[in-house]
Amino acid sequence: MRISVFVPRHGVIEAITPPFRTFNTANDFLAASGKKPVFQVEYVGLTEAVSAGNGEYLIKTDRLLQDVEETDLLIIPPTFGNPLTGIQENAEAIRYFKALHSSGSSLASLCAGAFLLAETGLLDGRKCSTHWAHFAAFRARYPQVEVEDGAVITEHGNIYSSGGANSLWNLLLYLVEKFSDRDTAIMLSKYFAIDIGRDSQSAFAIFKGQKNHTDPDIKKVQDYIEAKYDSKLAVEDLANLVLVGRRTFERRFKEATNNTPLEYIQRVRIEAAKKFFEGSRKNVSDVMYDVGYTDSKAFRDIFKKVTGLTPIAYRNKFARPVYA
Repeated sequence: MRISVFVPRHGVIEAITPPFRTFNTANDFLAASGKKPVFQVEYVGLTEAVSAGNGEYLIKTDRLLQDVEETDLLIIPPTFGNPLTGIQENAEAIRYFKALHSSGSSLASLCAGAFLLAETGLLDGRKCSTHWAHFAAFRARYPQVEVEDGAVITEHGNIYSSGGANSLWNLLLYLVEKFSDRDTAIMLSKYFAIDIGRDSQSAFAIFKGQKNHTDPDIKKVQDYIEAKYDSKLAVEDLANLVLVGRRTFERRFKEATNNTPLEYIQRVRIEAAKKFFEGSRKNVSDVMYDVGYTDSKAFRDIFKKVTGLTPIAYRNKFARPVYA
């Protein structure tokens, strides 16, 4: 099976080298267990040598992308910095991605490489994963694509995508298992110390308030919620802050933030709870009351929905350790 790793101009080196190493190491494990190596891995790019990162690296490609008439799987890593700048610098590659897919090649984006993949139009009407920090920008640019909020791996036909940063390793292990066997994927997970079972990036997401819009009234309400999240907040009272009716307020709030007012309140409260768990040794009940909840089941259910973990599991995972 031929694996072609696209080296984008100013690509993220931490996402370019992992697929190359993963599939070659899988071959080593397969050979060691008496099986035939499965993968033939190569770097492809728009030029014979490609500058990666912020100019720190220069990667020699094995083939030019324009010469790749067929491959079994093309992997698309993210670019360094602003994804939209990365699109401009690699615009020439988009037509080659489309041509390869048309000829039967599978495509897989890693992290914010989803922007380059989405430029092809092949994700329209489909689901996709990308880094949680780029959800808003991705949705704004590609409204026809359904972003899987929190997903680590998304598969739609022969198109794959991964969530943010180290989530790419989970997709790589998934692909190794899919195209070779689970034993090899498990060996790789142990070798690279990767949790093979992780299926959500929600626990690592940071809620940033979604203020990249132009509605000053809604920003005023957002600021109010963030200052008063531990108080009782009614939608009618929030609408009254900006002197509009509830239905109009809810519509404008959804349009501006991509959340209902209630969802936004929940996200702000859960973000505050996460910070309490990360920076203190408070128990779950104390944190629940500190962020405005009085119903322990409701708090637990909403916390798990947002983060993918229970409050106790999140605290155990991220709380500052206590040393003797």
